[in-house]
Amino acid sequence: MGQENHLGIYIHIPFCVRKCLYCDFLSAPVGEADREAYCEMLCKEIAEKGKESAKYSVDTIFLGGGTPSLLLGKQARKIMDAVFLNFRVEKDAEISMEANPGTLSQETLSDYLGAGVNRLSIGLQSAHNEELRALGRIHSYEDFLESYEMAAQLGFSNLNVDLMLGIPGQTLQSYLETLRMVTHLPCKPAHISAYSLIVEEGTPFSRHVEQLPDEDTERYMYHLGTEYLKGRGYEQYEISNYARKGFESRHNCKYWKRENYLGLGLGASSMIENVRFKNTPVFRDYLAGDFKRKKEQVLSLPEQMEEFMFLGLRMRDGVDERRFEELFGKKLREVYAEPVQKYLKLGLLEEIRDLQKGSTRLTLTARGIDVSNTVMADFLFD
Repeated sequence: MGQENHLGIYIHIPFCVRKCLYCDFLSAPVGEADREAYCEMLCKEIAEKGKESAKYSVDTIFLGGGTPSLLLGKQARKIMDAVFLNFRVEKDAEISMEANPGTLSQETLSDYLGAGVNRLSIGLQSAHNEELRALGRIHSYEDFLESYEMAAQLGFSNLNVDLMLGIPGQTLQSYLETLRMVTHLPCKPAHISAYSLIVEEGTPFSRHVEQLPDEDTERYMYHLGTEYLKGRGYEQYEISNYARKGFESRHNCKYWKRENYLGLGLGASSMIENVRFKNTPVFRDYLAGDFKRKKEQVLSLPEQMEEFMFLGLRMRDGVDERRFEELFGKKLREVYAEPVQKYLKLGLLEEIRDLQKGSTRLTLTARGIDVSNTVMADFLFD
């Protein structure tokens, strides 16, 4: 079955215990009554959208947030039962769920496993409690260890740990120490994500944040961290993501490869057959049953080309020139002759020839990653 007939599903769970100081995601603390009402409406949306998606086979599901691990076990089971009832979910589908340390118990983890979750992504961010406090996280490193060990003992073998670099007060030494502690866990994580802290407008950090590592230090953190992880068996497959062989996030790869995905829940985004749209971000409207598409955008051919380039270049495999021609009927180097030659000459892009496939891929070099936003911007049409 071709990728055009596959569908990824993203399910947004907008609950959290408390907003972290850097967070600009669509999430907020809510009471149990609102959580239950939201789950009810989510199941109704799942049933409605399932009818519209009958031609697709679902190969990835991702429960994100917010803090999905605030769901009661019975709520998670109800949501996943609705998905299995209304969509054609493949037997080997990757089913991921985000979780925060301190919100998990043996009972809920067992329920999540029973509901079909087979990949758990735990948001650690740092192994140093002073750095966690600087971020406004609700947990300690000790809470993480307890949650992680519980998950491993109960049978979760595909475990991801989310980390962050550029935290207030963080040093090169403390970041590398976090990597060392995580990669030496008794049950080795299958996957590690390491994102740079971005100070977003409207967050407490945008109004008052001190002691951020300088740009050079953060760059050293990134490159030395990448080398360290490679030495521990983690290959970098995307700018911020590292995995042991075979454990790359299949769902997240859909975003970077521009494959079909459907967003369910409050404010969730979708991209299906080159049409982007969103759900309502208004909580009360969603609870009233507003599941209509918002901000629908049919992507033009130039917009599809732009996305192919700036999303594809995030991946370490880069962009395939033959695939570009198959999709758009034009040669990549004819459309983007100037930026390709410019960045090859500057050593920010490199060519990798695949003799078996008879194609050439363009990828960012290590120096190119340092200025990736600048490079990618040059692949946007005026």
